Amino acid sequence: MRDFFYGWYMKCQSETQTLAVIPAIHQTGKKTTCSIQIITDDGVWTATFPSKAFRRTNQEIYIGKNRFARDGICFNMKTPKLTVKGQLRFGSLSPLKYDIMGPFSLVPFMECRHSVWSMQHSVRGTVSVNEQDYFFQNGTGYWEGDRGHSFPKVYAWTQCFFKDGSLMLSVADIPIAGIHFTGIIGIVLWKNHEYRLATYLGAKAVKIENGSLQITQGDMELETQLLKRTGHPLMAPDKGNMTRTIHESASCEASYRFRKGGRTLFAFKTDFASFEYEYPF
Repeated sequence: MRDFFYGWYMKCQSETQTLAVIPAIHQTGKKTTCSIQIITDDGVWTATFPSKAFRRTNQEIYIGKNRFARDGICFNMKTPKLTVKGQLRFGSLSPLKYDIMGPFSLVPFMECRHSVWSMQHSVRGTVSVNEQDYFFQNGTGYWEGDRGHSFPKVYAWTQCFFKDGSLMLSVADIPIAGIHFTGIIGIVLWKNHEYRLATYLGAKAVKIENGSLQITQGDMELETQLLKRTGHPLMAPDKGNMTRTIHESASCEASYRFRKGGRTLFAFKTDFASFEYEYPF
């Protein structure tokens, strides 16, 4: 049987708290398991389940008594190290105009394929993680997913909400048919307008170093800098097996600047960025 993984990343953020969850299924050889990872400002917790606990429809995932869907999340989980209970309701989603992978969605044998289902939506509800309460009365959510067999060997990913918008950027080493190239996918949603940066549209990585990324495409330029590394260890797939350790900051200090046509549309520093930086620092 072929090695694979399939998982969602669902992030919820208030003015003071961040909670992200990754429901996933993974297979290596004849062994199939599923898991739920919980990420907060304070740490990461993982609960593993047998494959029979996993059930998926088009836009719903069930793992045991936990439900993840386009309208929200329902937690009902208790393990020796992790107890999560509560319910979150999502408002209307903000989908992209078309698949974030563009023509690469048709290319076979890619090690990882990315999806973005909502750049920004409202979140309401309360969740308790090991008796720590997370309140989202006027929260904001983001929803993406990955499928394939392995995460890229080196990559960077960031997502951030900000005034009038939301952004996501991923830069990674992509191996295809014996060659490697730097693949870029990114979306800036600002004042209800979608700006897309992608390799298939001519995007180039001008700089990848010391926690910073600089991407150019035509008359657009997106820059980001991870200002403080506070990542927690997170499980990631390697040939379908969740044995790789990466580090994610669910809420950290970073800066962003977006320019178009020589004009700066926005520039800001925040303490609430999400970041994974798996390039040499």
